[in-house]
Amino acid sequence: MPKTFKNYINGEWLDAISGQTFANVNPSNIEETIGLFPRSGKQDVDKAVSGALAAFEQWRQVPPPERGKVLFEAGSIMKSRKKELAVILSRENGKTVNGAMGDVQSGIDMAFFAGGEGRRWYGRTAHSGLKKRFAMTKRYPVGVVGIITSWNFPMAITCWKTFPALLCGNAVVLKSEENTPETTVHFAQILEEAGLPRGVLNLVHGLGPEAGEALTSHPDVAMISFTGSSAIGKIIGKNCAGRLAKISLELGGKNAVIVMDDADLDLAVDGVVCGAFSISGQRCTATSRVIVHASVYDAFMKKLLKKTSQQKVGPGSDDKSDITPLISGKQLERVTGYIERAKKAGARILSGGSRLKGDVYDKGYYIAPTVIDNVALDAQIALEEVFGPVLVVFKADSYEDAIAIHNSAPYGLAASLFTKDVNKAFGFFDDAQAGACYINGPTFGSEPHMPFGGVKNSGLGYREAGWAAIEAFSEVKTLYVDYSAKIQNVQFEKKDAEQ
Repeated sequence: MPKTFKNYINGEWLDAISGQTFANVNPSNIEETIGLFPRSGKQDVDKAVSGALAAFEQWRQVPPPERGKVLFEAGSIMKSRKKELAVILSRENGKTVNGAMGDVQSGIDMAFFAGGEGRRWYGRTAHSGLKKRFAMTKRYPVGVVGIITSWNFPMAITCWKTFPALLCGNAVVLKSEENTPETTVHFAQILEEAGLPRGVLNLVHGLGPEAGEALTSHPDVAMISFTGSSAIGKIIGKNCAGRLAKISLELGGKNAVIVMDDADLDLAVDGVVCGAFSISGQRCTATSRVIVHASVYDAFMKKLLKKTSQQKVGPGSDDKSDITPLISGKQLERVTGYIERAKKAGARILSGGSRLKGDVYDKGYYIAPTVIDNVALDAQIALEEVFGPVLVVFKADSYEDAIAIHNSAPYGLAASLFTKDVNKAFGFFDDAQAGACYINGPTFGSEPHMPFGGVKNSGLGYREAGWAAIEAFSEVKTLYVDYSAKIQNVQFEKKDAEQ
């Protein structure tokens, strides 16, 4: 009998008001139902927002160092339960336990970073343009923040958003992603145990068009932070713009690796395979394209296809699996649909290209790692995010040609260049239209103390993590103290007017 889970609203664990539930299924073994979760709607969201509003008035007055202590304690609890949390995450997400350990560790890192920032809650001072006038800034919380997470890194992304939001003095309504809701239950329990006052964090489960839509449209939600597809991001952007709410949208990518003629090919192949196929390519920063200099194209492709053929596809319960299942049947249809349309358009499948069947594969959503070439730059598979283990290969005649191919996609999240030329490496930072650039590494590897986000269709609003997260989840007030004992004109002195 599957366990039944609840929402966490104003310090209480509650069923959805409707009484309806939805099932959470293990993508490595779809015969296993992990649990039943509340299918929340507008009434549940209203209740959660009301609880958050009430709690906000007290939480915002707690000094930042004290708020930071709660987050640091949450990180300590997470650290003590790291393996336990990883097993839970692996079962509902499909990635290996080792992979899930990295997911949890990223959350722990953010807890400690955000906790420390409570002691660095800096404003700025400046010299005024007027005599005997003190000028400074101070940060204040936004209010109630709605956070909508994604399923590919359910602990890391939840922590990356929620901890900075709480540190800034906001109250939070967290909407879990329906494919990975259990991870957020444990996250809420940890914050409760760490001493977070009731109502400051509220957790609502449910489907995007129901609970998600209600949250992004709620008049008392001052800000929405969302990670997910660009298509959904546009809907959320419209909902928030209509009521002038703040937004932070971390969206998709069509990330590319450029391999130059002087690159270490073995290193480049390792980076591309890892970036394209680990966790089945289900990263917003996954390597979706590789652009190879013509003079090393054949040698690179030989190594790439050999390395790809050695990847083991298997369940998350097997830590020897290099490639784990896709998250759902819907995602499997999406990925195979892109491949089939590419084939019809003339693309050549060099490796993989189909769903795997037999034995353990029949119990999950498994697809072979796929390498495709002979693709036009304006083809759908060259421009749109697939979110699966699918790599499209292009050939470039020069560095300039490679950059042009890279920048032809409408996304701009992450990019990487493999080269030994320091001039090209630093030029790449200027030339690549991407929010995160790497030299001689895969297209992923963000750290909690550094801002993360993209350009073009890959994001809107603020960067996540680092000092940028503090800026995102707070408002700046400019403050003046005049001690001249007279009214001064901020535009000009009287003598300036007489000239």
